[in-house]
Amino acid sequence: MGHAGLPPAYLTSGGSSFADFLAVQAPELLPGRRTLAPGQAGDLAPHGTTIVAVTFPGGVVVAGDRRATMGNIIAQRDINKVFPADEFSVVGIAGTAGLAVELVRLFQTELEHYEKIEGTTLSMDGKANRLAALIRSNLAMAMQGLAVVPLFAGFDLVHGQGRIFSYDVTGGRYEETSFHSVGSGSLFARGALKKLYRDDLSDTDAITAVVQALYDAADDDSATGGPDLARRIFPVVFVVTADGAHRVSDADVAEIADRVIAGRMDRPDGPAAALT
Repeated sequence: MGHAGLPPAYLTSGGSSFADFLAVQAPELLPGRRTLAPGQAGDLAPHGTTIVAVTFPGGVVVAGDRRATMGNIIAQRDINKVFPADEFSVVGIAGTAGLAVELVRLFQTELEHYEKIEGTTLSMDGKANRLAALIRSNLAMAMQGLAVVPLFAGFDLVHGQGRIFSYDVTGGRYEETSFHSVGSGSLFARGALKKLYRDDLSDTDAITAVVQALYDAADDDSATGGPDLARRIFPVVFVVTADGAHRVSDADVAEIADRVIAGRMDRPDGPAAALT
């Protein structure tokens, strides 16, 4: 045993990847290393659904609805699917909720560990690549129906702009332009954003756009939860700028959601895009 009862491995210098360290010292703690019985397990665990992200001149906005489903059952009405990864980036989760939350926590620790070991933060591309590696390690479980498909976004301090990255279950990493969405309602959300997006959106406009997109997703996808007026449950929204990432207060999101819903009373299908 090493100093203060710690094993020697904890006291020797190593790499900057906490996930690699864990894979050697305690691989059973990694989200993707569990052994499952043969067959599909996807319907046995709650799933998170729709995440959207939109860039604007000062940064990027990421939002997620609050519903988790298990088969045809609503498993939770107020789940949080968007988390800060570090000071300048956030990650939204779609797929198997429990595994996704574990993967996000591991990703947060991975970024913090790198900063402590190297004395500097990873670049935006470096963060995106680290997340891809963690997703790739979950491939075996994804093949049994327990897939995790996050949406990663943040402010790139080098390039001075917001950036968005999407992934597939194999860990494939893809940079998206202007906006993107993942999850069961993503097709409807992206369709809405195609009509709403402009290059000169303010942060408030971008927040309104993602709330509108999530509303449209919930309108056509039963697994996506719309604004819950009775319970006052609204999307979780993060804004990331050169000043860092912060969660928009529930009161501010509720105010925007109330305006969106009031507008839908006159136009149930949402705002119309100009023809020219």
